[in-house]
This record gives sequence, C-alpha cells and structure tokens, in this order.
Amino acid sequence: MDIAKWLMDIIPSEELLGVRLRVRGSSRCILCRGVRGLCGKPVCPILVKIYSHLKYSDSIRKKELVGSSPGIFVGRVGYPKVNIGPLVPPFIGDTLEYDTPEYWINKQIQEIVDFRSVLVRGKMLMKVKEVNHKVAEQLREIALARRAVDVEARFKDFPRKTLLLDDFEQPYGPSAKLVAFKTGNAPWDPKLEKVYYDHDLKAKDAIIYLYNHNILVSKIQKALSIGALGLKFQRKFVPTRWSITAVDSIISQNLIEEIKQYPPIDEFRVYEYECFGNVFEILMLPRAWSYESMEAWHAGTLWNPGESIAIYGDFEDYYGRNEYASIGGCYYAARLAVTEALKRERRQATVIIFREVHPNYVMPVGVWLVRESVRRALEKEPLRFGELASALKRIASKLSINLERWFKVSSLLRKEIYQRRIGDYVGRAS
Repeated sequence: MDIAKWLMDIIPSEELLGVRLRVRGSSRCILCRGVRGLCGKPVCPILVKIYSHLKYSDSIRKKELVGSSPGIFVGRVGYPKVNIGPLVPPFIGDTLEYDTPEYWINKQIQEIVDFRSVLVRGKMLMKVKEVNHKVAEQLREIALARRAVDVEARFKDFPRKTLLLDDFEQPYGPSAKLVAFKTGNAPWDPKLEKVYYDHDLKAKDAIIYLYNHNILVSKIQKALSIGALGLKFQRKFVPTRWSITAVDSIISQNLIEEIKQYPPIDEFRVYEYECFGNVFEILMLPRAWSYESMEAWHAGTLWNPGESIAIYGDFEDYYGRNEYASIGGCYYAARLAVTEALKRERRQATVIIFREVHPNYVMPVGVWLVRESVRRALEKEPLRFGELASALKRIASKLSINLERWFKVSSLLRKEIYQRRIGDYVGRAS
C-alpha cells in the first residue's frame, strides 16, 4: 500500500487516527499534500509526525497506560491556571533519554519525533500556586528522580495528537485529560532533594547551585517548572516554555559576571557547526564581553513562508540588556553555551553568532538545538586569525548569505568595523 498516496487522500479531512493538524501556510500544504515538495523541504514535516504516530498509535490509543515516565509538562495557556501532568509511554523501561535534549544532538529528527510521539502528555488543570496538591507531589517524584519513574495513568478520553510546530519547546506527543495517576518509588537526585527542602533558598540561587553541581540544564528546568525551587511561600508552577529560557538566562548571566574578571582572548577566532539544516558560524573578537546572536531564515523554512530571506538578531554590550530578546529563547540558549566555553578558558571576548536556517530543517525541535549546537561548536578547536578581515572571509565562505546583509543587522560588527577604518575590511570580507 502506498502510504503517501493514502495520506494524500485523508489529510484534507484534518482528522487521522486522532491526529489534528495545525499548520501555518495550510493552503500550500493542502496543494502539496506531502508529495510535491512545495515547501522546499526534502521530507514533509507533517508526514514525519504522522509516520511516527502510525508507528505507535495502537500502543498509545488507550484510556489507561502503564509506563516509565521520564519527565513532566507544565502548560502556559490560561495562566495562572495551567495544565500539568506526566509524560507517559506505553511501556516500562529506561526512557530517560526520551525527555533529555542534551542526548539528542547526534540523533536524526525522526528518532527525536519517535521519542516524543510515544509519550502521552497527561493534562490536569490546576492553579500555579497549588504546589502542595497531591498531584503536584506525584509530579515532583518524576521531576526530581534520578531515573524514569513507573506510572499508572487513567485518562478521560483516548489520547489525541495535535501537530504543533514550535521553535521553543521540544516536540510533544499525544495528550489527554488526566483522571488519576499514581507513581512508583524512585530515588531523588541528592542535589535536587537538597534544594527542594531548603525553603530559605531563592530560586535563582538554587538554579546556580544545581548547575555548579553538574545537574543537567534540562533537569533544572523541570525542577523549576514543577515548583520545587525557591522560597517556601513563593513557589509555583512555571510553564515549561518559560522555565527553559529562565534557566538559560539565569545561569548565563551568572557566568557573565564571572568571565568579566578574566582577560580578553588575544586573537580572532571562528567556530563552526552544522546540524539539522542549521549552519552556525561563531566569531570571537579579542575585546571585552559583549554578545550578539543573529538568525537568517531562508525562504521556505517553517517560520519564513515568504519568498525572501529574513534576518534578525539581538545584542548586549558589556553592561547587558534590559529587555527580553526579540528572537526569544534561542538568544539565551546560545548565550549559555558561549559563557560556559569562556569560563572554561577563563577568558572574556566579544562573541557574534551567525545562524543560517535552511529549508532542509524539516521541523523545529526546540531551543535546545541551539544550545547544544553552540556547545559542540565551542568544544572544537577554533580557526585562529590575526585580523578581523581574515576571520570574516572564512565566515563568508561558509554562509550562503552575503556578509553585507548580515552587517545591516549586526550592531556589534558595525561597531567593530566603524571604530576602525571601514576600508580595511569592506571588499575583502564580502
């Protein structure tokens, strides 16, 4: 049976085995139906998710599930009342990898979608301050545990899967209203247990403590989400999407204050990395701390359905910034990776990130991709240059978009060039 042809006939009904489709630019998708490649992607992002759903639909389309939960979810719609619940697979085993983005960077997108598609997201509506509710206590057992926790979950209806494309959070699988659930026993991580029972420790200080004791960033984010951190009477649920950026921002800001005490690097450097259709070029200049992150989305990518390239970015100088970055969580995710690398070297620098997103980035998988890609790039030996022009020439050779267009967006690059003689660089670096 030609499954692509079969799906082509079924997709317009907007209903497939409990799958609801929500796609930007849906008119083009309806014309294409996953077989004409009108979006320019090598694989249809809708079909990637549907194939995964078909693979697991029989095992997860149940009103009762028993499985080993690797994590929890806290929604944001309706805040200060939000949906919270466990992520439950239909089997017992070691599923921790299924909700640990730090382990995904060398995976294929289909593998990641498979991980997420098999996790049913239980939903129960609660006020964000109800952190002492029995349900919250059970979810903390999952969020603070050292391994996946066995869970029995009962749902009101069959789990349904909504295909949402989000560049902030990792993909999420089917969801269903939670009637009841119970958890088995699992040992907590001792460091997480320590901060949970310290009711006089502020959330910011708890986050820094956990990070300094080698707790994974994604694990800290879960602890913050489920209201396990902070002063006793100020604790509350934090939507997963917000907790991701909050943790990245708090840790990197703390690292910035430390690296400002170190001397600048003494050369121009370029670091490079490619992943899932994303090209990262990272420029370090021998200057005091400042940071800029830019993104260029080619036409035909998910967030740029237009016909021209879209480039935008944000920056901060030595004294930081007062407003939330317009490019969102990716700014803080990359900043965390940058400050980690500078701390290891005990140096500071001006850092400019160029990120090109190409149409073969089939679907967004979350800001963790930026954090982990920049981490991998900065773990490599850099290309070293004695002058800015040579470093820019290298970057220009790796990017498909002319540097002149990046100059128009980059505040730090223009500042660096115009502080000197623009004639020293223009032409040679383009």
